[in-house]
Amino acid sequence: MYTLTIETAQDAYEVEALYDLCFAPGREALSSYRLRDDILPVAELNQVARDAEGILAGAIRYWPVHVGQADALILGPVAVHPTRQGEGLAAVLIRETLALATRLGWERVLLVGDAPYYARFGFTRLHAVVMPPPTNPERVLGRALVAGAWEGVTGPVTRWRSN
Repeated sequence: MYTLTIETAQDAYEVEALYDLCFAPGREALSSYRLRDDILPVAELNQVARDAEGILAGAIRYWPVHVGQADALILGPVAVHPTRQGEGLAAVLIRETLALATRLGWERVLLVGDAPYYARFGFTRLHAVVMPPPTNPERVLGRALVAGAWEGVTGPVTRWRSN
């Protein structure tokens, strides 16, 4: 049994340690991190999962970006502690936060990831969306939170700027 809550400043150290544990060294050199530099995440969507003893088991974050002229969210990173993997916690984090993103009025989400894994959450390849290099185009995936939200959305993914 896990409790999902909004990530707070008090969670940040633990969450960063979890990401360091789960991902390869140099993760912050990825192009998706350049889209996040000095940009505030979507706070309500940054969630942590803790067990009954309050131990961090997983975390997920979302950031606003632009795709061409459209607003979007970029999902990631999502991580589950190695001792908790295989329990379906990542799926819970993804499904719960996608539902919340929809309620908050977001229309589309993208990520860079493994298509076979993320297909079960409704993500498909975005052929007309270009992540900054060096991103493998086969791994650029998206999901519409509102029917047709990705139709006609093309172009580069760029850093968020307030309207």
